[in-house]
Amino acid sequence: MNTYLVIKWIHILSSVLMVGTGFGSAYFMFFANRSQSVATQAIVSRLVVRADWWFTTPTAIIQPATGLVMAYMAGLPLSTPWVALSLALFVFAGLCWLPVVWLQIRMAALAQEAVRSGTDLADTYRRYARRWESLGYPAFLAMLAIFYLMVTKPV
Repeated sequence: MNTYLVIKWIHILSSVLMVGTGFGSAYFMFFANRSQSVATQAIVSRLVVRADWWFTTPTAIIQPATGLVMAYMAGLPLSTPWVALSLALFVFAGLCWLPVVWLQIRMAALAQEAVRSGTDLADTYRRYARRWESLGYPAFLAMLAIFYLMVTKPV
């Protein structure tokens, strides 16, 4: 197997891990937030934060690194329309994701505090959850568009 194919394999594997972890985390957080169980919200939000640190963050670094190396090796200028659009969508998704990370950390802390004190979740948690969700949809759609561009490489 040549170097390009190894990098491509890493790129594809990390993209699946990033989007899969993101979608899986979002699925569990979405339903935990509707469970009305503070304990469930505390556990799931803590695990979602952990998944972001362990999986999403490394793949968010690996993705552009391997993509840029493959573009260079293939002789594709970054101005190639599908490459440029992929990079722009990745930056857009990242700009959505960064506040989501902060929101998840805050939500986990609020939920843990509610469990410790035996109280209901603060209204702040629900406000953060709405923001978290509203940022997640466009980021996920951007990643799906990137998958489309990676596969079809439209002219």
